[in-house]
Amino acid sequence: MMKTNGHVIKAVDPGSIAEALELAPGDRVLAINGREIEDIFDYQYQVNSKQLVMLVEKTDGDQWELEIENDYQDLGITFENGLMSDYRSCTNKCIFCFIDQMPPGMRETLYFKDDDSRLSFLQGNYVTLTNMKDHDIRRIIDFKLAPINISVHTTNPELRCRMLHNRFAGEALKKIDTLYEAGIPMNGQIVLCRGINDGAELDRTIGDLARYLPCMESVSVVPVGLSKFRDGLYPLEPFDKAAAESALEIIEGWQEKLYAEHGVHFIHASDEFYILAERDLPEEERYDGYPQLENGVGMLRLLDTEVDEALDVIDEEFEGEADPERLTIATGLLAAPYLEKQAAKIMERHPKIRIQVIPIRNEFFGELITVAGLITGQDLIKQLSGRDLGDRLLLPVCMFRSGEETFLDDRTREDVQTALQVPVDIVKSSGQDLVDAVLGLIEEEDTDYEGYELKEIYYE
Repeated sequence: MMKTNGHVIKAVDPGSIAEALELAPGDRVLAINGREIEDIFDYQYQVNSKQLVMLVEKTDGDQWELEIENDYQDLGITFENGLMSDYRSCTNKCIFCFIDQMPPGMRETLYFKDDDSRLSFLQGNYVTLTNMKDHDIRRIIDFKLAPINISVHTTNPELRCRMLHNRFAGEALKKIDTLYEAGIPMNGQIVLCRGINDGAELDRTIGDLARYLPCMESVSVVPVGLSKFRDGLYPLEPFDKAAAESALEIIEGWQEKLYAEHGVHFIHASDEFYILAERDLPEEERYDGYPQLENGVGMLRLLDTEVDEALDVIDEEFEGEADPERLTIATGLLAAPYLEKQAAKIMERHPKIRIQVIPIRNEFFGELITVAGLITGQDLIKQLSGRDLGDRLLLPVCMFRSGEETFLDDRTREDVQTALQVPVDIVKSSGQDLVDAVLGLIEEEDTDYEGYELKEIYYE
């Protein structure tokens, strides 16, 4: 018998192959086809076959060898550890890392830095490639995992070593070549630091990454996020209007060139650059279908489009006028003017509804942080206390921990409701969700939220 701890089964789907085999929570999968399972991708690769042999240890210690004919079906097993492996922590000391800018005294999980390529496929995380071995790259190619999201930041090997404070960071760029040669789809990310990887370095990086088209499908450029907790950290300056304009000139110059050559714009600036430069957001066509939404690229443009579409549909289907109601939307300084625009459109169609949008200053992390996703419960309570908030307070889902109703500072939605004496609704990210929430068209709130994941998060 094999000596291995195996992987503990958390749940078995009703009517599944696993249930028919009498597998149950607490059982351990020890091996498939005579080999131990490394992680979730190894497991999925092994079970994606016409037949297999699985070694299972039951809760009473008996070991069963099961010959399974599953004809490429899912077995219906959920494991206690979704990754089926420990998470890999980051080995870098990036000069821009937001987690290094966290205040002391927060929950321990908020200080964990992951740099795990497997989370790139499971959750869309961006990874630096610095702690990936040849075995990891080979598995990506063999398992045909895609796309992989890569935190590039610069293609200058020496500069990358300095920015990531890792002497292997420049050498790790060669892994992109290997993935490209294997035809693995990729997305890239550049956290732009003023005076470091902008200007000529940004121009070089975009040109270098464009050589990987079409496998490198898109690249985002986001400004470094700077909290007030930077004592002892690398001195970085925030972007101002002139610096944002300079970055946009480089990015848009490459967009024009690459669109003419490849039919895609490829390189995309986050919404924050346009706001800092006091420029209009690009037209929808420039976003190439929004491949970089999670990096704050095109979120405000898409919101505008989705609200218009939602209102048009509701005008056709909504019976009568919305009931009179006064609402408040609280958000970050960055999005507030754009939400005011959407609120005005909704009120024009439904004049009995009154909406006020209140921008929240980020006193917790510092006022250079202007996004909604890093607003804490205590800042909301402090800045909204004593104000007439109307009948309901709407908060964007990005303020909350994924799957929960908890803010970064461990305050909860209930804490905010109690303190402000107003019902709080959590609004998901689309324009349709916003319109439905305002018009009260959501009967029972779905709590399967997809909020923040503060791991390799820079400004969003």
